[in-house]
Amino acid sequence: MSDFVQHATHGDVHVLRLNNPPVNTLRTEIRAGLLAGMNAAKAGGAKAVVLIGSGRMFCAGAEMTEFGKPRVPPSLPEVFDAIEGFPGIVVAAIHGSALGGGLELALACHARVAVADAQVGLPEVKRGFVPGAGGTQRLPRMIGPEAAAKIIVSGDPIKASEAHRLGFVDAIIEGDLEAGAVAWARANIGRSFTLARDRTDRIAGQDAAAYDAVVAGLLKRTRGQESPKGCAEAVRASFTVPFEDGLKKERELFSTLVAGEQSKALRHIFFGEREVLRIPGMPADAKSLPVERLVVIGGGTMGGGIAMSAANFGVPVTIVEMSEEALAKGLARCHANWERTVASGRLSQAEYEKRKALLTGSTDFEGTVAKADLVIEAVFENMEVKKQVFARLDKAARPGVVLASNTSTLSIDEIASATSRPELVVGMHFFSPANVMRLLENVRGAKSSWPAIATATEFGKRIGKLPVLVGNCDGFVGNRMTGKRTPQVEKLLLEGCLPPDIDKVMEAYGMAMGPLATGDLAGLDIGAAVRKARGTVAPVADAIVAQGRFGQKTGKGWYMYDESRRRLVDPEVERIILDVAEKMQVRRRKISDEEILERLLLPMVNEGARILEEGVAYRPIDIDVIFINGFGWPAFRGGPMFWADTQGLKNVRDKLARYAEATGDANLKPAALIEKLAAEGGTFASMGAAAKAA
Repeated sequence: MSDFVQHATHGDVHVLRLNNPPVNTLRTEIRAGLLAGMNAAKAGGAKAVVLIGSGRMFCAGAEMTEFGKPRVPPSLPEVFDAIEGFPGIVVAAIHGSALGGGLELALACHARVAVADAQVGLPEVKRGFVPGAGGTQRLPRMIGPEAAAKIIVSGDPIKASEAHRLGFVDAIIEGDLEAGAVAWARANIGRSFTLARDRTDRIAGQDAAAYDAVVAGLLKRTRGQESPKGCAEAVRASFTVPFEDGLKKERELFSTLVAGEQSKALRHIFFGEREVLRIPGMPADAKSLPVERLVVIGGGTMGGGIAMSAANFGVPVTIVEMSEEALAKGLARCHANWERTVASGRLSQAEYEKRKALLTGSTDFEGTVAKADLVIEAVFENMEVKKQVFARLDKAARPGVVLASNTSTLSIDEIASATSRPELVVGMHFFSPANVMRLLENVRGAKSSWPAIATATEFGKRIGKLPVLVGNCDGFVGNRMTGKRTPQVEKLLLEGCLPPDIDKVMEAYGMAMGPLATGDLAGLDIGAAVRKARGTVAPVADAIVAQGRFGQKTGKGWYMYDESRRRLVDPEVERIILDVAEKMQVRRRKISDEEILERLLLPMVNEGARILEEGVAYRPIDIDVIFINGFGWPAFRGGPMFWADTQGLKNVRDKLARYAEATGDANLKPAALIEKLAAEGGTFASMGAAAKAA
């Protein structure tokens, strides 16, 4: 047997252990080892075989690095044929997770046993394709098409205990899994099991109309995505055609989707989220400083969200506020957020009490900061205020403690200048709501040390965030890029668009909300204050704010809002826009959806290229991951730099130059990096691959 599948015997029960830790993906060697193991068990007279995983899980599924390459036999269906044709019984023993092809492997077995907290699921839809090894055909035969569609279309895993209730896990094992699985298999030798492929009891008489109604509800939340529709179609085949025809349909859908742009985009992000954690140039001996207690300065919306994030993952945290009143208000907001989660059933009362106990508050700045292992400042976004806080932190915090600022735009170097320890100052830019959003934009200052950067990175991972390290500049990566879109929004409104025209295009692209609806949610007065501080103007937006239209908080902004905060078109907004355009002598025209999309995305791509030129972002994938996880960019579009590659950089360059001339926006002049890559026939992807190789 190969090292990838270990073969052990317990009398007439044989054990095949998948040994490709930590996640046991079904790479070629695993498939070959399983096939050889099944043949050896058959030849050795085994009456039962237990499949089990090493490391932290049973099996995470297909080896996606093999996608797009010539398939080396054996295929998974060949392995499944050997399992289903085995003269005894084959039992999958699941711990950790059985996902994708891993669950499909288990479904091909005669039976499945698991530890209660194991997770099982078919997440292929989140990679842009359908399960390709029979999952859409075997699972419906075991639990019914409607229940299977809910699992497959969402891609979300469920607990093994729930799978046991549904009927596709046969037993929950207490204690040692291998010993329990071997005993269970031995006790069931001679029992007649009906393979999933041969079952018809859960699909017989399925009402197609009822199934379609369930699926229609599931697909409402997947606007613009191809793979959820493909999953629903594949499951439908489980009760409309014979098993072999259903497998053929599933494979056709898999092949089409996996070759499509959406799947490539989703896999780009899947691998990218792992790549961004590898920080170029970080020494191997750069160690994170220990963090046993976090202190957050400021208990407002952001400070409270950061504190909740820490408590959610078992980290003791203290919020420091200026007054007892402000502190009580901040803590109450945190408690109320958790209580809503308990009421929704997504958090147990016991877990709530545990988190609540980890979160404390104080008005004793010096005394509390003196006990901190990490301090995150989350006060008002004003440089002078932040420098005052950091000067005070520098005196109160123990030597060697990292001081982080949750700034979204301000210079980390200037903030650090208020301290005697600039090497221990970093930015930790959380996104709102901080207890929900996954992205953490960590900012390295000119003097930030590797231990400080390692501490911000590791602590971010510890509290469930995806940390991406960026350089220090106004707005860093995400806010700097979206800021370059704003002038084009103004120009589009002046030249012929109304707010719904712009938002409709971006929402059709896949954004949860368009830029104008997002502005209403955030508060238009905030943007106006930033413009005033910077000495810039936005004629249309300023005219809207001058009418007291601040967004949802005032019931009107770019839109009107009813009691349930539904957005409604307001004729008054059109009148304001037309008045401003007339005063500025702008002749309005009909603007196509294609032009709207290009004029909103191209400025961000152009600024992203400049960010790469300056080294503010290490790689193009860093930018894409930031936008997917922090700015609501649809994952199936792959991010702004991925989108630019799909358009072709020569085309991007030419359109930027044309729009720069037509609109008079100097920011649209093609960045030097785009000019260079376009001339060479290169892509951002090839640039990222070269950086990875280096």
